[in-house]
Amino acid sequence: MKKPIRDIMSIEKAYNIWADQYDTNLNKTRDLDKIATIETLNKLKFSKVIELGCGTGKNTIYLLKKADKVIGLDFSQEMLNKAKEKIQDKRVQFNRADFTTKWNIENNYADLITCNLVLEHVKNLDFVFDQANQKLKCDGYFFISELHPFKQYSGSKAKFETENGIQELETYVHHISEYLNAAKKNGFELVEIKEWFDEVNKAGIPRLIGILWRKNS
Repeated sequence: MKKPIRDIMSIEKAYNIWADQYDTNLNKTRDLDKIATIETLNKLKFSKVIELGCGTGKNTIYLLKKADKVIGLDFSQEMLNKAKEKIQDKRVQFNRADFTTKWNIENNYADLITCNLVLEHVKNLDFVFDQANQKLKCDGYFFISELHPFKQYSGSKAKFETENGIQELETYVHHISEYLNAAKKNGFELVEIKEWFDEVNKAGIPRLIGILWRKNS
């Protein structure tokens, strides 16, 4: 058995290394996130999408079934390279971006912004919600799917296996109230909140939290 090590890596460096195995290794969080995203967004209509944390494009494929245009953004160039290899569609544009700085997208652009497994790597939620408000059209939707804070309280965080052991990524714990308060402050109304479990009977700690907001008119 490989010995676990606690090596906290920078986000970009970590995901660049992780990219080669991200689609193939055992990852319950990745798999459940895809389910949560599809089930939540199936009932929505959208044309232009900004996808934060598009990674290797696991959710982009679904978004392109409904959208006319997807702008996929990610911290990691290597993740984006995998997405570009996998998805060759003129309707999608993949860009490397730091979500903690101003997003290089015109205001009032999108009908939908998705944010998947990103915010545990972002300290300032308020900035992300402010940018989301600016880039969304009125009545546009903002969906986040994140590691549940209950899971974080128990010590869970983004990590992956290497030849030298388990590499942990730098993360921040955000309480449910932080998400709700940041959204309210930046002009969003709550549409739906749902907890996603590994177990069918929902007996354990929820793995993910999914929240859907609408931008106020």
